Amino acid sequence: MALKHRKCFAPAWVELYNLQACETAAREVWDFVNLFSRTRGCNRFIALIQATKLLKKRLENTGNHQTARAVPDMKALEAWVHRETRLGNPVLAEAAAAAGSGRESEELKRVLDWSRKVNENVEQVVQQVPPFSGVRESLQNLAAFADIIVVSQTPYEAISREWHQHGLDQFIRLIAGQELGTKAEHLAFGTGGKYASDKVLMVGDAPGDLQAARENGALFYPIIPGQEGASWKRLHTEAAARFYQGTYTGAYQEALVQEFTANLPEHPPWDSVRDS
Repeated sequence: MALKHRKCFAPAWVELYNLQACETAAREVWDFVNLFSRTRGCNRFIALIQATKLLKKRLENTGNHQTARAVPDMKALEAWVHRETRLGNPVLAEAAAAAGSGRESEELKRVLDWSRKVNENVEQVVQQVPPFSGVRESLQNLAAFADIIVVSQTPYEAISREWHQHGLDQFIRLIAGQELGTKAEHLAFGTGGKYASDKVLMVGDAPGDLQAARENGALFYPIIPGQEGASWKRLHTEAAARFYQGTYTGAYQEALVQEFTANLPEHPPWDSVRDS
């Protein structure tokens, strides 16, 4: 995830939005939004909106008003994400075409160019990156008694390729990418009416995963950013057995969730002035 954002997402943002004058700040903002905060793991278009707002605010707070004004607004993109849940390139392309000509169309087309550039970068850069230690063992263990699906805001083509490269697709029943909607929607159509809520466990490393689980009444197991190996090991050696035995919910789950949220701050380290 860090490799994708630092080598694929952020460089495309700097290049296509002409942010070279504030590249260092832009990259730090992008990392905070996507890796080190409570928006970690959000859809790329939502991340683009959040990063743009945060970058403009940071530049204004440090007196770089001219540079801040040069950072484009994302009003058309905001309107699109508020009315659409299938936040992927195909639907965005339709929206850009439907907008005709003018500022809205230009903005959406530029966002689409950025997103396509990200996909190109990912295909070139992210090759044979091994899964974290403990992932294979955990999946093999869980597959013995559970149906496993992948829910992601990554495009299907990329996530499918990555799971196939490492032979992890043998353990799963379904891959749902950004084209099929939100993570909450993925869980709903994958589990709704099929399993009791206490028989559904969402494993994730982002607050959006926790929120998706809560919206569906499912259990949640966190992969702590920066402690991925230890988190997967705990899932394999301890948490999976509790899930299977029906002793996962309650105090055990709450302690894990508290540990998870404590590792993801709401405000960036450079923001000394909090919003009221």
